[in-house]
Amino acid sequence: MSNDLMRFSVAMPEDLLMNFDQLVARRGLAKNRSEVVRDLVRDALVEDACATPGTLVMGTLTIVYDHHANDLQEKLHTIQHDYFEYIISTMHVHVDQHMCLEVIVMRGETGLVQDIANLILGTKGVQNGRLVLTTTGRHM
Repeated sequence: MSNDLMRFSVAMPEDLLMNFDQLVARRGLAKNRSEVVRDLVRDALVEDACATPGTLVMGTLTIVYDHHANDLQEKLHTIQHDYFEYIISTMHVHVDQHMCLEVIVMRGETGLVQDIANLILGTKGVQNGRLVLTTTGRHM
């Protein structure tokens, strides 16, 4: 696969192009239309790959919970220990006297990572959270 740049043209309505140019401007001085299009294409390819069963992904699960909730920390630790081979790291942040934020970094097959995230998100006492998936960066 060659890394030579290939030119192609894109036709779009003027108002859409004006909105796109505003996005390009917000992305900073080092960005131009071509760079932003490449970024958007990469994002779409990563999203598609992460939705493909069997794909090896990396994921960050960020959760917020009240650490005073009954046995919640023990339940969260049990889940994480049950899946220790897929959990790379965790970071625990004390938001205030009651609330904690935890970021859990995982690696594994996309369905398994989503299943682990759903177990954690579905644990009584977890107030909210979000899983963000990405590829390992290979083949992009």
